[in-house]
Amino acid sequence: MSELHDGVVARVDLGWGSLHTERYGDGPPVLAISGSGGDLRRSAPAAHPLNREFRVLHYDHRGLGRSDDIEAPPTMASFADDAAALVRAVGWDRCHVVGVSFGGMVAQHLAIRHPDVVDRLVLCCTSPGGDHASYPLHELADLEGEERADVLFRLFDRRYDPSAAEPVPGLGRAYGPIRDGLGLPRSHGATRQLAARSHHDVTGELGRIEAPTLVCAGVHDDIAPLDNAEVIVAGVPDARLATFDGGHLFLMQDRTAYPTIAAFLRGDDPA
Repeated sequence: MSELHDGVVARVDLGWGSLHTERYGDGPPVLAISGSGGDLRRSAPAAHPLNREFRVLHYDHRGLGRSDDIEAPPTMASFADDAAALVRAVGWDRCHVVGVSFGGMVAQHLAIRHPDVVDRLVLCCTSPGGDHASYPLHELADLEGEERADVLFRLFDRRYDPSAAEPVPGLGRAYGPIRDGLGLPRSHGATRQLAARSHHDVTGELGRIEAPTLVCAGVHDDIAPLDNAEVIVAGVPDARLATFDGGHLFLMQDRTAYPTIAAFLRGDDPA
């Protein structure tokens, strides 16, 4: 274990191996579950907006970043069980959960399989699967470099215009670094993650989610379209929808997104 700024970096043993984790902030505990190909070395978890008023646990999924992997291919249940085991391993009885994109899929499985660890649930730019699945990113496996980046940006936000001064509205200076990251070769762990993602489907189990749930969607998102968010809201007993001016990256595009999420986690959001 070593110190990093105001947080703690640690490897947490889950029995089959260990996950790389970083914890920042003070306040009620929050588990942040990242999206496809997530790597804390590139996502700046120390600067995450929720760190300002919550104790946020960030981690690399198995097979990604600095976390361990095992020979058996992971499933969505594997990723959800990892999340539950991680919460328990750090000594939390339960916590709020914020899942983004693939992380939102994991969070749905977590809330269904381990309802005891989830207090409030936030699902961002994600889908329930089945007939309302997110775009099948595994089908882009043969695309590389600039071609892959262009295709992904068109899916991220249907307003994407590479010739414009601001190719993705609201993304600002983050556009360049994100584009550079999209062109990087995909790791073995990321490929296996996408394979697990392709089998995600909880459409028949949404009614088992007990936690109060906020479903957040960008209105210009073509990876996880708004219709998919509406299906989740209709299926989860205690859920409401919040929409934002952006696409799949609305958390960076719309400045009202994180304040809305924080208010929900505090329990003082409007009914």
